[in-house]
Amino acid sequence: MSHRPRIHVSRNGGLADRTGPGVPVDSILVGDCVAGLARLPQHSVDLVFADPPYNLQLAGNLARPDQSLVDAVDDAWDQFESFDAYDRFTRAWLGECRRVLKPNGTLFVIGSYHNIFRVGAALQDLGFWILNDIIWRKANPMPNFRGRRFTNAHETMIWAARDQNAKKYTFHYEALKAGNEDLQARSDWYLPLCTGAERLKDKAGDKLHPTQKPESLLARVLLSATNPGDVVLDPFFGTGTTGAVAKKLGRHFIGLEREEAYAAAARARIAAVEPVPPELLLQPMTKREEPRVAFASLIEGGYILAGTVLTDAKKRHFATVRPDGQIVANGIIGSIHKIGALVQGLPACNGWTFWHIENGKALEPIDTLRAAFRAKEVA
Repeated sequence: MSHRPRIHVSRNGGLADRTGPGVPVDSILVGDCVAGLARLPQHSVDLVFADPPYNLQLAGNLARPDQSLVDAVDDAWDQFESFDAYDRFTRAWLGECRRVLKPNGTLFVIGSYHNIFRVGAALQDLGFWILNDIIWRKANPMPNFRGRRFTNAHETMIWAARDQNAKKYTFHYEALKAGNEDLQARSDWYLPLCTGAERLKDKAGDKLHPTQKPESLLARVLLSATNPGDVVLDPFFGTGTTGAVAKKLGRHFIGLEREEAYAAAARARIAAVEPVPPELLLQPMTKREEPRVAFASLIEGGYILAGTVLTDAKKRHFATVRPDGQIVANGIIGSIHKIGALVQGLPACNGWTFWHIENGKALEPIDTLRAAFRAKEVA
């Protein structure tokens, strides 16, 4: 089916807008996805989430033990005449996604064993750089009714940068770790299928879309790899899960969908979403993002005086601050890091946390002076 694209705009208010001219944010473009992608400006989106046709190789109907039929994916949009035809389609939409991604943007694509390996090969052939493969382990998978295979209890999601040189892509490592009981977030995600009130139904009470993804999955993707105000593109928009979650979390979205019935359901769904208050979405600056401060700047700013004696937390080692920003210990002069390593007999040392200064009756790391300098001088 091919429609002339139609744009429906409803912007989120109060967001940091990082959109460029001609970018149809908060819109659903109805029509062929490759043609729709070709109309988008180059380097205009921050993240792509793609849930493409899986090209399921189904043979006949699938029945439950009680002989009732399973509601399988048999729609025309999931049917291709050959693997070669599917591969051509995959390379076409992925190529356009790479064109519209910003240089430091990333892409998530999800699939099953039917298609994800072919998609992964196409990604690498086109120049994408794979960062992770993520396993969505389903809390409530569909049973294997025939008993001839393992139950398909997961789907695979590939996360990729636009190219190998993209080093400054968004990844909220610290926030994810804090939300995971201070443990590193893992590449296996245990989440339930889309069920209950979240599952959109048609007038007959049947599932409106056979592969609607849960909002929890999209929320984790967007919270991991985007910032408020970013533009998220979904070239297979379906019933609008990406758009609904983007609006809720203060992101912009662009959806491409060829079926008007799905697009209409997505519009209504997104219109009903209440955004999270913006102040709850702000991410604190991470250590890596903080501006560099030289130790000499603290001396020049009067935060520490030449001649001050530094020590470690247990007062086993001592060094004296020089006017040029170096320190001296045991007759050896060097940086706070070099001298900290030498007095301990170690190959390296973080001098900011190793060296301490007397503050009344207590010791505090000189890193607190750096934080004070940043707050006042660099803000």
